[in-house]
Amino acid sequence: MQLKVSLKWVSCIADIIRNISGAIIFLFVFFNLSDTRLSSSVYTSSPPLDEFTGSIQNTVSSGWLPARLIISKIWVNIPIEHVGLTKEGAMGVPKNFIHTAWFELGPHPGDVGSAVIDGHFGFIKKEPWAFNDLHHLRKGDMLSVQDEQGMTISFVVRESRIYQQDEDVPEVFESSDGKAHLNLITCQGIWNESKKSYPERLVVFTDMVP
Repeated sequence: MQLKVSLKWVSCIADIIRNISGAIIFLFVFFNLSDTRLSSSVYTSSPPLDEFTGSIQNTVSSGWLPARLIISKIWVNIPIEHVGLTKEGAMGVPKNFIHTAWFELGPHPGDVGSAVIDGHFGFIKKEPWAFNDLHHLRKGDMLSVQDEQGMTISFVVRESRIYQQDEDVPEVFESSDGKAHLNLITCQGIWNESKKSYPERLVVFTDMVP
């Protein structure tokens, strides 16, 4: 079964918050740069993600469920939420600003195919959200996904790509090489005040370590 998903607004809750007038207080202690530095209890509804589209192949998994994402290079050690599609047909985003979210209608991390995890990009009171430092990852950098029991699957960065927010990107959700991949997505670029949006999406492509 193939699904079409829109990734416009993926991990760009900052775009929406910047449009809200009045004073909003957010309390939290660290997210995507390790739970020891930030931990948040702030939640918001998932916005639609940009017209950044691709098809997703459902897979049958062994039942292994991702719980934490660990990227030592950028001080990430944070929970993974599980999301599907919004009513607009977009991939969901984390409800908690300092969490990431795995697209549960696609492959599980470690299964054959391309699993996808997104995370927020932005700041609150100068504190960073989950994937603010994702752009620092380079080919050969390592990351891992753990389940609730601590079982770990490791991945190595293959490459990073920048896409425009309305670009068609089937390669983010599909693969045909018979291997397991994990792709990380967030917003990128310079804030466009007139459009109240970031113009680009950063995708980091990784391969499972045998």
